[in-house]
Amino acid sequence: MAIRIEIPQRGTIELQHAVFDINGTLAVDGIAIPEVADRLSLLAPQISLHFLTAGTHGNQAGLERTLGFPLHTIHKGDEKMRYVQQLGPSHVVAVGNGINDCAMLRLAVLGIAVLGKEGLATRTWQAADILVQNPLDALDLLLQPKRLIATLRG
Repeated sequence: MAIRIEIPQRGTIELQHAVFDINGTLAVDGIAIPEVADRLSLLAPQISLHFLTAGTHGNQAGLERTLGFPLHTIHKGDEKMRYVQQLGPSHVVAVGNGINDCAMLRLAVLGIAVLGKEGLATRTWQAADILVQNPLDALDLLLQPKRLIATLRG
């Protein structure tokens, strides 16, 4: 399973893993954003999906049911970075919005920052390769990889 993208002047990226922050990225106030679960189910056959949360709103079980995937509880940004490191950052796309997502976005071969209702940390935005308005846009970039080529070409 992989999403292979040939980006002019950058080279080939082979994404094998997608690592997502939950609160502020795929969920607002502990509730999954509508349509995210549908997009994830379309993406799952193409790439391995990983979901990291600090559990700010305490609704992990509800989010797991809604999203259809298990969540990994991780409290600090350096833990998220180590998670990406263990997967092999040259094959990881990371998606997030908070300060604790900054290092994983910077480390991953592709970092996508989400500017949603809970905001976006400035350092995280600066660490990202791409900024999107919401998680559906982030997921659609992976489902329609030619959009990534248009954005990232040199």
